[in-house]
Amino acid sequence: MPEQAIEIVDYSPHWPALFASERELLRSALSAWLAGMPEHIGSTAVPGLAAKPVIDIMAPVRSLKESAAAIDAAVALGYLYYPYKADEMHWFCKPDPLARTHHLHLVPLDSQRWRDHIAFREALRADASLRSAYESLKRSLAELHRDDREAYTAAKGPFIRQVLQQHALAGEQTEK
Repeated sequence: MPEQAIEIVDYSPHWPALFASERELLRSALSAWLAGMPEHIGSTAVPGLAAKPVIDIMAPVRSLKESAAAIDAAVALGYLYYPYKADEMHWFCKPDPLARTHHLHLVPLDSQRWRDHIAFREALRADASLRSAYESLKRSLAELHRDDREAYTAAKGPFIRQVLQQHALAGEQTEK
């Protein structure tokens, strides 16, 4: 799939409203397959955090097999399906790979992917120093991997894993 270059822009206060309007479209069109409300994930879901100007949406489904028919429903809304990590999610972009405004991830609600995305978003929302560190990393990686989304995403992995590990440890201590 051809891709647009990675560009990190300052946070926009319009991103939550863009998510909210898209969530309503998705909720209506995908209601037969949803196991809950779609969530705004990724950096555009974190107030104050610079990001690629692409609204990331994760919608919970009961299973990938049960939600396979949702692919056609999402396509009818203008999403393009791409079998990226097809064993973990149904992935889409909109309106096209060279001018993305939205990503849609249909993800099983009980999956580790679902839990990790929510936990990482919440950690960033709760900690200004963590947001700042992540933003610095993203800006430097966007320069380094401007035309390679896979490399950019992979290079963020160690930071994300460290945050998730710390979040899990903090949760265990809170439960004690």
